Amino acid sequence: MGEWLKKVRATLQHAIEFFKEAWQELKKVHWPSRKETYAATSVVIIVVLIIGLFLALVDFGLTRAIQAIIR
Repeated sequence: MGEWLKKVRATLQHAIEFFKEAWQELKKVHWPSRKETYAATSVVIIVVLIIGLFLALVDFGLTRAIQAIIR
C-alpha cells in the first residue's frame, strides 16, 4: 500500500505543479479589450458574409450552367 500512496502523492504533486505553471503562463497573456474584441468580431462577421455571398453566387451560377447543359 505504501507504493500506491507514493504514486498518488507524485501524481498530485505533478498536477499542482502543472496548474502553477499554467497560471503563470496565463498571467503573461495579453487579453484583448472589449473594443478590440468587438472590432475583431465585426471583421470576422463581415468576412464570413462576403465569402458566403460569393459561394452562393458561384453555386447559383454553376447550378444554372449545369441545368443549361442537361436540357
